[in-house]
Amino acid sequence: MIPRIGIRREDKSRWERRVPLTPEDLAVLSRDQGLEFVVQPSPIRVFSDEDYRQAGIEVDEDLTGAGIVLAVKEVPTDLLLAKKVYLFFSHVIKGQPQNMAMLARLLELGCSLVDYEKIADETGRRLVLFGIHAGYAGAIETLWCLSRRLRALGLDDPFAEVRHAYEYATLGEVKEHLGALGDGIRRRGPGPGGPMIFGIAGYGNVSRGCQEVLDSLGVAEVAVADLPAVAAGESPSPAPLVRVVFREEDMVAPQPASGAGAEFDLQDYYDNPERYRGCFDRHLPHLDVLINATYWDERYPRLVTRQWARRNYADDRSARLKVIGDISCDLEGGIELTARATEPDSPCFTYSPQSDTILRGCEGPGPVIMAVDNLPCELPREASEEFSRALRGMLGELAGADWQADFERLKLAPYLKNAVIVHRGALTPGYRYLEEHLNNTQ
Repeated sequence: MIPRIGIRREDKSRWERRVPLTPEDLAVLSRDQGLEFVVQPSPIRVFSDEDYRQAGIEVDEDLTGAGIVLAVKEVPTDLLLAKKVYLFFSHVIKGQPQNMAMLARLLELGCSLVDYEKIADETGRRLVLFGIHAGYAGAIETLWCLSRRLRALGLDDPFAEVRHAYEYATLGEVKEHLGALGDGIRRRGPGPGGPMIFGIAGYGNVSRGCQEVLDSLGVAEVAVADLPAVAAGESPSPAPLVRVVFREEDMVAPQPASGAGAEFDLQDYYDNPERYRGCFDRHLPHLDVLINATYWDERYPRLVTRQWARRNYADDRSARLKVIGDISCDLEGGIELTARATEPDSPCFTYSPQSDTILRGCEGPGPVIMAVDNLPCELPREASEEFSRALRGMLGELAGADWQADFERLKLAPYLKNAVIVHRGALTPGYRYLEEHLNNTQ
């Protein structure tokens, strides 16, 4: 018997207006596959309760009759229901301590958990994600922060009209607005210090979103090898605003006598990151803005460290780097200066290297850090529509699976089965390493 599917409202943040499935897609799934849905009411969701009702979908507070429950963000521990199959971004795969209580409760209640983050093809490419929308919103918020930092430093501010991402109705409006600003910047030409240089660490979906936004401004790309000369004014700049995109080989180098060899090898780096040392700080003196769009965990070198910041910010103007847009937002991770997450209406703080403290706003002796950790929610409609398009084709198989079977007998395509972290109250074989993290937080 195909279970009823519930869509819970998002309640982790007042900014979270996204949905995993749109009314239009639920209507198609209901009509074509006979799936039955119930959606919890929500006063803030980008698609209203009435939108779902008009699509023929039941709206009701009670999800106890649903066998499968979908959400976007983590479900509060006290609202988890026994024996359910949950799909959401759980943020547990790194052993994140803040979510171990939730994971323990899922085990205790005999639930199953499918994590969107782990739904990937055989090459590891994620199939259900908001990444490009994080890039869109992250680039917009970084520009907003840059505007405020330039003013705080008493410098010319060509980005004064940039708004928060959530203040634009659509991505199209963003591009049109930035295009007009870019036209004005090009007419004025580079400032006395040469071009303004944006560095983007990473080249995946998040990076593509950033680049698309910067393209609206007319930002020209330069190669990593040409960066020092362009930054120093020794090589002609192709535009007043330029960007450079960094890949792994630009961020790390083989450790001497590590066995890695003299040349960088991408697969070896993935397999043996301990053989490599961070060398990204060689690029930092040439950048006005750094946007971090990389995946990071503790095995990998950092891009920006506290030590580098202490050496390079003796006063407000000692370093060229003005703003770091940390889209990845791993606290004290790839950007070690990211000491806390921020919210869309107050997206940044200033890190003070000498005191190792954070200051509100964009004034102070150090770089400004943009660290909004739920950026896609600033473009909720477009983000939800793209996510729903990716997820809707998986619902039939998830609903048709026998979730009462043992994990070995659970018939799901590999890309879905590999994303099952918990099954019937037990960690699945690929995620048993989380037992250590559970024990450490009890």
